[in-house]
Amino acid sequence: MLVPLVVLLPLLGAATALILGRRRRAQMTVSLGVLAAVTVIAAVLLVSVDANGPAVVYIGGWDAPWGITLVVDRLSAIMLVISAIMLLVVLVYSVGQGIADQHRETPVSIFHPSYLILSAGVFNAFIAGDLFNLYVGFEILLSASYVLLTLGGTGERIRAGVTYIIVSLVSSLFFLSAIALIYGATGTVNIGQLSVRLAELPGDVQLMLHLLLLIAFGIKAAVFPLSFWLPDSYPTAPAPVTAVFAGLLTKVGVYAIIRTETVIFTESDVTVLLMVIGGLTMLIGILGALTQADIKRLLSFTLVSHIGYMIFGIALGSQLGYTATIYYVVHHITVQTTLFLTTGLIERFGGATSINRLAGLLKASPLLGVLFFIPALNLGGIPPFSGFLGKTGLFLAGGEEAAADPANAWLVWIVIAAGAVTSLITLYALTRFWNMAFWRGRRELEGYESVLLGSVLEAPEGATVTATRTTPVLMVVATSALVMLTVCLTVFAGPLFELTGRAAADLLDAGAYVSLVFPGGIR
Repeated sequence: MLVPLVVLLPLLGAATALILGRRRRAQMTVSLGVLAAVTVIAAVLLVSVDANGPAVVYIGGWDAPWGITLVVDRLSAIMLVISAIMLLVVLVYSVGQGIADQHRETPVSIFHPSYLILSAGVFNAFIAGDLFNLYVGFEILLSASYVLLTLGGTGERIRAGVTYIIVSLVSSLFFLSAIALIYGATGTVNIGQLSVRLAELPGDVQLMLHLLLLIAFGIKAAVFPLSFWLPDSYPTAPAPVTAVFAGLLTKVGVYAIIRTETVIFTESDVTVLLMVIGGLTMLIGILGALTQADIKRLLSFTLVSHIGYMIFGIALGSQLGYTATIYYVVHHITVQTTLFLTTGLIERFGGATSINRLAGLLKASPLLGVLFFIPALNLGGIPPFSGFLGKTGLFLAGGEEAAADPANAWLVWIVIAAGAVTSLITLYALTRFWNMAFWRGRRELEGYESVLLGSVLEAPEGATVTATRTTPVLMVVATSALVMLTVCLTVFAGPLFELTGRAAADLLDAGAYVSLVFPGGIR
């Protein structure tokens, strides 16, 4: 079966890269080859699962619930494909950056094994059929992320890494405690089996276990008020690492929440709580973005705010709600990763990421302006881009829910209004940065003395910012490829919505998931 290979290949690749030590070309070849192979396998799995139904693998021949069960349904396959593509493209970008910088930012001997281990953890989380294996996937990717976050060993990165580690350990403690309590109450951690056994527990016990898991996954997904750590942690890492973290790691938490709500706790309703959290995550996150002058921190706050749209879709609990949510997850992974990669190009070309230190970039590099402008409009929800389509789907699902449930209609409409306001503020914040950094002329840059010869800008405080006027081809090609992919999400929105609709239908049939894992019935 192909399913275990999506985890096994990155782990074997990481071991091989570690053995190769400082043989840079060999390590790069191994990493690129492994992620390219996983991308192909993920695409084959998606086609197979969509045509023939979900796939289940019992590792070692041990049937559920005794052994490790791997499950790939349409949602898992979609997440595998988009994650593998992002990881591969970002790796190409990092290779280009590493060659140009002589691997100062991403030491090859450390970066490639850690990157592949992170990939294995992400893939493992998406196909885990039990809570403990899901926990293992989280810990694998978190262990690797600690290393990647602190690459370079600067004081700023070490401080950010410490915060990230502490928050992650707290999240893991909640997750592990929830697993222990769930096992104590039901005698199993298999997701399919829990769907049946948890429903037999008293309502207050279900709610307690439900909230414990939501807290653990909420920290990982960076939902309000558990998102305080993210804007201070992600921007300090090298551009490729930040792009992967922003695009993928929070979505693993969102994926876990989707599984929790659709399979495990079908009898425990926290709709109102999720609705409130979704709305507050949108608004608080985007208001934080308004105060930022640095594009990395601005994007980190927009990352938090747009997680709120996904939580809102999950709270709706309808097929259209999940259809739009899954589409929006794919959209956000792609666009957010693209924007962070473009930010890396801006930093390299302009020497800074703050609007107080950047100007005239459109004249200096029209291509860079286009690479930032398209995904910025997309994230802001301008029609006809995928951001607009995803939000429209969520708002339509909200309207249907409000009509079907008049008691909570007022809350649904408030969150829809919050989503519309968030979209407008996102567009304002990103276009403001674009206008200041790209459209504004260098002579309008107050307090600066521009020395074009040598590309050096003198900051008012006396700090010197050196700009590199050339960017490696691989970095530009990788970023351009992702910009094109964001456009494809719009061009092929019809087939994609049909696919996510079928995935949503699977999610709403918890009994089918149980029958898939236990074809002979639960014993």
